[in-house]
Amino acid sequence: MTIKLHGLVAATHTPFQPDGQLNLAGVERQAEHLHGNGVKTVFIGGSTGESHSLTVEERLTLARRWSEVVRGTGLRLVVHVGSNCLANARTLAAQAQELRADAIAALAPSYFKPKSLDALVACCADIAGTAPAVPFYFYDIPVLTGVQFPMPEFLAVAADRIPTLASIKFTNADLMAYQNCLHAQDARFDIPWGVDEYMLAAARAEQFRSVQLIELLAGFGYMAAAKAVMGLLGVEVGPARLPNGNRDGSATPSTPCAP
Repeated sequence: MTIKLHGLVAATHTPFQPDGQLNLAGVERQAEHLHGNGVKTVFIGGSTGESHSLTVEERLTLARRWSEVVRGTGLRLVVHVGSNCLANARTLAAQAQELRADAIAALAPSYFKPKSLDALVACCADIAGTAPAVPFYFYDIPVLTGVQFPMPEFLAVAADRIPTLASIKFTNADLMAYQNCLHAQDARFDIPWGVDEYMLAAARAEQFRSVQLIELLAGFGYMAAAKAVMGLLGVEVGPARLPNGNRDGSATPSTPCAP
C-alpha cells in the first residue's frame, strides 16, 4: 500500500482551552492557516499533539473533528494512533479507518518496551491489522520512546508482515540509516523526515553516495580501504597501523616515538 507524503507535513498541536480542556473550535483555524500556507498534510495526535497527555476519548474526539474540518479542503489527514496499550491503539486505528484518514502512524510502546525487532514488528502488525484499508507508518522517535532498532532492518522484516506498511515517520538523527531506508527495495518506501534541525542534510540526494562509499570501505575494513583509495587517487599514504589491519591481512606496528 503506497502513499507519498511529499512537501511539508505539519505535526499539529492539540488545541486546549485555558483550563486544559480540548478546544475543538481551534481545529478549524489550524486547518485554515496550514492550507493557506500551502501545507498539504496534517499529522495529528503525535508528539507535538501531546498524545500521551490525552485520554483515548479525547484522541477519538480530536480525530473526528479533524476529519470533519479537512473534508473537501484537499488537506490529507494522518492520525497517530500509537499507545502503550495496544488495545487503545487498535481502537484509535479502527476509528481512523472509519473516518477515512489518509494514513495512520504508531510509535513503539515505551513503558514496557519491545525487546527485539520482531516484537516491535508484531506490535505494529497488531495495530495496522485493525485498519486494513489505511496505509501504516511506524513512527520512529527513539529520543522519546527509548526504543531503537535499525530502521533498514525494520523495513526488511515488516514489509512481509504488515500488508499496509507505507513506511516510517523517521524522527531519528541517524542520517545513514535514513538514506538506506530511502533506497531500500528500489526506493519503494515513503520516508517522511521528522528531525527539523537536520532537514537540509536529510534532503541532499548526494548524501546517499557518501553513505554507499562509507559502507563499501567499512566492508573491507575502513582504515585499510580508505588508505588504499588514497593510493588509487595518487596520494600514497602507506598502510594502517595496529590495531587496524591492512587489506592483505598484514599488521603494521607503531614505531617508537622519536626522542
